[in-house]
Amino acid sequence: MRTTIVWFKTDLRLHDNETLIKAIAQSDQIIPVYCFDDAEFVTTEFGFQKTGSFRAQFLLESLIDLDKNLRELGSGLLILKGKPEVEIPALVQQYKVTKVFSKREVSYEEKQTENKVLEELFKLKCELKTFSTSTLYHAEDLPFSIKDIPDVFTNFRKKTEKDAVIRTAFDVPNQIQSPEIPELKLPTLEELGLEFKPIDSRAALPFKGGETEAIKRLNHYFFETQCISSYKVTRNGLVGSDYSSKFSAWLALGCISPRFIVNELKKYEAQFGANESTYWLIFELLWRDYFRFMMKKYNAKFFQQAGIQNKGISVNKHNTHQLQEWINGKTGVDFVDANMLELKLTGFMSNRGRQNVASYLCNDLKLDWRYGAAYFEQQLIDYDVCSNWGNWAYLAGVGNDPRGNRYFNIDKQASDYDKDKKYRNLWLKS
Repeated sequence: MRTTIVWFKTDLRLHDNETLIKAIAQSDQIIPVYCFDDAEFVTTEFGFQKTGSFRAQFLLESLIDLDKNLRELGSGLLILKGKPEVEIPALVQQYKVTKVFSKREVSYEEKQTENKVLEELFKLKCELKTFSTSTLYHAEDLPFSIKDIPDVFTNFRKKTEKDAVIRTAFDVPNQIQSPEIPELKLPTLEELGLEFKPIDSRAALPFKGGETEAIKRLNHYFFETQCISSYKVTRNGLVGSDYSSKFSAWLALGCISPRFIVNELKKYEAQFGANESTYWLIFELLWRDYFRFMMKKYNAKFFQQAGIQNKGISVNKHNTHQLQEWINGKTGVDFVDANMLELKLTGFMSNRGRQNVASYLCNDLKLDWRYGAAYFEQQLIDYDVCSNWGNWAYLAGVGNDPRGNRYFNIDKQASDYDKDKKYRNLWLKS
């Protein structure tokens, strides 16, 4: 019996999952595995939890859903906890596995973990086969090599749209042959060093993890409400569930794939018509791709204060008090405070809000932008390493912004996007 392991990471889905499809094709039976990596549940050098409770809760929900969907096909999800480079090889020995299949990593720490697992598996004569499953465009199909990708997004977008093709999404497998997988046993939040925090009832959306919920959200936003047809007009909204797609949390954990989204979008356009708004969702998915490819190109530079531009920036001496005021929504700038309270109490903030609070931290407080990025890493349900650090570096003027320093006039932004103070009143009322 050729038994292989499918190591799930941020690809918690059955649809459009090349890793899973290739493993099934090359095996007699597969063991689907998820490993809670101890390194993901530590306090970072900036003093924040690497994974906060909102995102951990969303992850647990996603794993419950993945296990349910796997069991419907005759399999199930095996949970490990510890260091992947210890736990995965131990499982390889237990089941005499010759191949482990997983998604390919691009960012610095994730790549280091992947390499450690690779080294340990090599000692056991076991192969690690990785697949690129996170982006809309496959890296191999881009009209330039990774090292030659333009550092300005517009140049990347125009050439990619003109010369590259989006691959066809993979179907969900019909069945999966597995040895008997024991009943799902997940660690509690307490065992992960976290405490349960309910999402505030004012939240834009009560996010719930899992592929089932992701597809439900897509059907709601596309076919049931046709909100996608006005996305470009409403996407800078601040209040309510439908001003934007809200796909980001499910995309971040891979509960839904960008290719699947675009496939469904094409069906929608065939039925209801294409317009600037339907295109704009693809435009945003391209930005997501871009940050992933940039992370591959520049690696650890994205986590350094000088960024990919190697640029010295003017930063005040670290002020813990100012940072805490920013975190707790106590800066005295009502638009910043409302957004920061939403993030603190729900794990989510609009795109417009994110740009404003980041600009305030970098340009008004002149604090080290990496503290902001690290707080977002802890707090956001939709945290994605490439998009988060890429966007923060961009706002701080050390990333991919050709304009350099991108300063937001917060008062003007507040009057443009929250004219009637509906958003501020929602979050600042006691």
